[in-house]
Amino acid sequence: MVLLIPFLLQGFVMFFDEFYFHRKRGLPLWERIGHPLDTLSVLFCYGFIFYFPYSELNLNIYIGLAAFSCLLITKDEFVHTSLCDAKENWLHAVLFILHPITFFCAGLMWKENIYPSFITFQPVVIFCFLIYQIVYWRFYAKS
Repeated sequence: MVLLIPFLLQGFVMFFDEFYFHRKRGLPLWERIGHPLDTLSVLFCYGFIFYFPYSELNLNIYIGLAAFSCLLITKDEFVHTSLCDAKENWLHAVLFILHPITFFCAGLMWKENIYPSFITFQPVVIFCFLIYQIVYWRFYAKS
């Protein structure tokens, strides 16, 4: 059960970031494109451990995907320093801490074959969030 705590924390923080800070300030085009790309990188990681059995080779591939995702999500920080207030930047720092921790926990679940329903459920949640990001920020949000 302890392995699920980082995901709950990340979900809570991400919810607050998305539905409070992003809607409060709006997102410029760069973030409207970049944030779904971040989510897609996460989906690749969780999709990988859903579709492929644990092995040493697959673990190395997963680590590579996770490392790429951890680096990719920092790309917006150059923009965020001028657009976001200190509270939102702090929240992003919390997300940067939780991001690799959740990948580590998912990797342990995959390796030890615990919480297999979570490994099935997580890509679905991430995919739904990706669709929301694309649809909301493209068609409904005001610039």
